Amino acid sequence: MNKIRVIPRLDIKSSNIIKGIHLEGLRVIGDPQEYATKYFLEGADEILYVDTVASLYGRNNLFDIVEKASKDLSIPFCIAGGIRTIEDIKKLLHVGADKVSINTAAVQNPLFIKEASEYFGSQCIVVAIDYKIWPDDRFRSSLNKTVSKGKGDNFNIGNYYQVYTDNGRQQTGLDAYEWAIEAVKLGAGELLLTSIDREGTKKGFEIEFTRKVSESVPVPVIAGGGAGNAQDVVDVVLDGKANAVSVASILHYDDIAINDLKKFMLQKGIPTADHRGDA
Repeated sequence: MNKIRVIPRLDIKSSNIIKGIHLEGLRVIGDPQEYATKYFLEGADEILYVDTVASLYGRNNLFDIVEKASKDLSIPFCIAGGIRTIEDIKKLLHVGADKVSINTAAVQNPLFIKEASEYFGSQCIVVAIDYKIWPDDRFRSSLNKTVSKGKGDNFNIGNYYQVYTDNGRQQTGLDAYEWAIEAVKLGAGELLLTSIDREGTKKGFEIEFTRKVSESVPVPVIAGGGAGNAQDVVDVVLDGKANAVSVASILHYDDIAINDLKKFMLQKGIPTADHRGDA
């Protein structure tokens, strides 16, 4: 098993970290730089910054936050939210981002994944897949529908897991598993899978879907949404085959520190890494 990464997720609106349940009911947590520094010192492997309203306004507002963090913290940053063009990616990489995560723009035009990965390298391109489980009756009613892939192609839709965009606000009809496979074929270097049903609930990760995707793609899969304790992280790695975990609530609310989480993972036979030296 490769070393498993622990990635704090910082959802940001204006200049504050926010957190909610199911990506709704958001409350202010605190200052992004303060929390990023804390997580860096605890042994975070990367930090994921998400501009939660960027897709609504068609722009990313994290440039200043990322530039400041990149000067102070020596770990990789991944930036998400409102990234729609090659120029957007250039600007974010220029101010210190190591990767970008794309969701809405990729769904609207899947060839954007190919264009971006060819231009910057697949190691810079993470495709985020926010998804919900659909009840069987809704699933059956949508079996014969299609949704545009862009450039004239179509996907069949209506499977059990459906892709959502705009930070969980817009359903797409896309089958999340089929979309994951397609995104990797187009050049995604990593996949970030976030269960909206479990996001912020602390009820554990969506293991079944994570495992299905992880066993089907040759790129790292980051599991997100639902971590309530250290055992949940262990379960999604050992049972869900995740290569990394994106965590927020259990860190923001001081349920556990990253270094303690990594110690627990090691006790369960999961190798971890630490920028301060191997954990």
